[in-house]
Amino acid sequence: MTTTDAEPLVRLDQVSVSFNELPVVDRVSLEVRRNDIVTIIGPNGAGKTTLIKAVLGIQPVTAGRIHKAHRLLIGYVPQHLELQPTLPLSVRRFMALTGAPETECQSALARTGIRPLFRKSVHHLSGGEMQRLLLARALVRKPDLLVLDEPAQGVDINGQAALYELIRDVRDELACGVIMISHDLHLVMAATDRVICLNQHVCCSGYPADISHDPAFVETFGQPVAESLAVYHHHHNHSHDLHGDVVDGEHPEHVEHHVHS
Repeated sequence: MTTTDAEPLVRLDQVSVSFNELPVVDRVSLEVRRNDIVTIIGPNGAGKTTLIKAVLGIQPVTAGRIHKAHRLLIGYVPQHLELQPTLPLSVRRFMALTGAPETECQSALARTGIRPLFRKSVHHLSGGEMQRLLLARALVRKPDLLVLDEPAQGVDINGQAALYELIRDVRDELACGVIMISHDLHLVMAATDRVICLNQHVCCSGYPADISHDPAFVETFGQPVAESLAVYHHHHNHSHDLHGDVVDGEHPEHVEHHVHS
């Protein structure tokens, strides 16, 4: 699909979703363009996953409209993936289910840093390895829009920083748009361009550093992130794996996000 940066990949106009006449998502408007990383944060029950499912087209909206670019290709990383533990399933077979050639599957696994796990059982993967496998599966399609529901779930803090760094790199390489869900602004503020605070409705939105001090954010989510957690950047010639351990890097200008409390 070909779009210009000025054309939204997806635009939501006053979208509402109700269950049994109770609003779960209330008149939400947002748009995502190529090269955008938009992070939706909010407490449990805020309607984040419901909103994402509406974008994906698997949850009907009660009111409003969702506009998608023509022939939009979406890659989706779900929050959870329930696999039958008695079903033998290797990483290789899991990737083959995409229908992509094995060379492309291996390339996607290499991009997310888990190619050596090609023949390993998916049931023996760590939380971080599983998240990277799900990301690799989404990347095989070379999506225009990447949708991630809590992509760092089950990953320690340093591993989360490395995963968010990877997401930014993928955005740069594919020139795709990204919609990402998170519970915590402080863990993604260095990796996102724009934040939408959702608690059924949009409480506030804007740049991460500004949002953290917005009265609506503080009222809903607590103290500003600067008072509890600091995120900073530095340049170096190595990288961290999904466990937070130092490994040799291929890109000397790799930027790592470190988190300190």
